[in-house]
Amino acid sequence: MFSRREILEIAVRMEKNGENEYRKAIDAVSDRALISLLEWMADEERAHADFFSRLIDRLGPFSKSPFVEEMDAGFLKELIGGSSLSLKEVDFAKVESIGELLSIFMDFEEDSILFYQMLLPMIEDSETRAEVERIVAEEKSHIRKLRDKMAGEGIQG
Repeated sequence: MFSRREILEIAVRMEKNGENEYRKAIDAVSDRALISLLEWMADEERAHADFFSRLIDRLGPFSKSPFVEEMDAGFLKELIGGSSLSLKEVDFAKVESIGELLSIFMDFEEDSILFYQMLLPMIEDSETRAEVERIVAEEKSHIRKLRDKMAGEGIQG
């Protein structure tokens, strides 16, 4: 249903959005350990985006009819409930606690996982499927790190 290129382009967009949100949060917190964790998370998201971008580059030139592009965009919009594939806007100045911030980022990671898992049944290419499954595993490891941070802070999650 979706081409390998389309899956990879969606993944790049999602990962770049995640990186941007983590970098914005860094400016809003003062806890050095949390800043370090957020920097690591942002770097991980950038690495995922770079990985997907390199895969796109290896696919070479691509042209697609506007009709098919519009159909795919419409289907994708319906599939994800009208979301623009961007993370929800967060005013980090209004986040009142480290626990709240960590919960927001766990939600972001879980949203990414859900999105990738929704796409998996539509991916026909086994290599692309394996790549997306690997990213899902990494996103799950991000959630574990965030939970570990919460536990280290004595925050109930």
